[in-house]
Amino acid sequence: MARHFLTGAELSAPELDALLDRALVLKQAPLSSRALTTRSVALIFEKPSTRTRLSFEVGIHELGGHPVVLRADELQLARGEAIRDTAIVLSRHVAAVGVRTGPDAMLTELAEHSGIPVINMLTARHHPCQALADLLTLREAHGTLDGLRVAYVGDGNNVARSLATLGALAGLQVAVASPRGYALEPDLPLPAGARGSVELLADPRAAVKGACAVYTDVWVSMGDESSAQERRAALAGYRLDSGLLDAAAPGAFAMHDLPAHPGEEISAEVLYGPRQRIWDQAENRRHAQKALLELLVSAP
Repeated sequence: MARHFLTGAELSAPELDALLDRALVLKQAPLSSRALTTRSVALIFEKPSTRTRLSFEVGIHELGGHPVVLRADELQLARGEAIRDTAIVLSRHVAAVGVRTGPDAMLTELAEHSGIPVINMLTARHHPCQALADLLTLREAHGTLDGLRVAYVGDGNNVARSLATLGALAGLQVAVASPRGYALEPDLPLPAGARGSVELLADPRAAVKGACAVYTDVWVSMGDESSAQERRAALAGYRLDSGLLDAAAPGAFAMHDLPAHPGEEISAEVLYGPRQRIWDQAENRRHAQKALLELLVSAP
């Protein structure tokens, strides 16, 4: 049976550690692996993308493979073809398929009928590939992840959920600060073997106390435009600026999955200044995803 990557909880803690080790090797030697030689990977984009498309396309090419990019309006799915039928056809042609979409149910159904690995490139509830890049960035900075405290401030969205899920699996202490109505679910299930923890708070300064990194995301995500004014008002006290970084551990740096809106969720001073590793995160998408593809396409 194919092995999928839908939430990140499919990995064991040792597998996650090994994946990050491998990603560091691939970052130093980007053309050292030919794991996808003569093979193709389908990339289905039902949502706009910059970093996901760039990192997957370039990464697949560096692994010796061919990325087949498919937009929603180019597929028969747009005309009512069954997801099951699409999964069967894809399985006859490519080695794996990545999907960037809205409903998690679509991804789940595709994986259920797919004979090849299905990778979540983004859904409404999860963004696990981003979390892999986040963990890789923290590993580069600190050498280890066990026991590190990382704070996330702002909307408890798919990025926060995946950071909490995979961060706990990697041994992080993840503190998530959100206003009422925007918090992660208090009963968030953690993966089997998780050796870290997740703490939900309302006060951003309490969350960042002792944190080696402070993470944020946009206040108005794709699909939230109708409630933009309400969201900005609710999240106004959760801006990542120099003052909030000062309240974290000495040497703490800012993180953001991008795109960013300077002056809203993050100050321009932090986004473009020396106290951030945001652009490292954007690059690390490629290296972490290459290690993931190696793992999935070589799985028995």
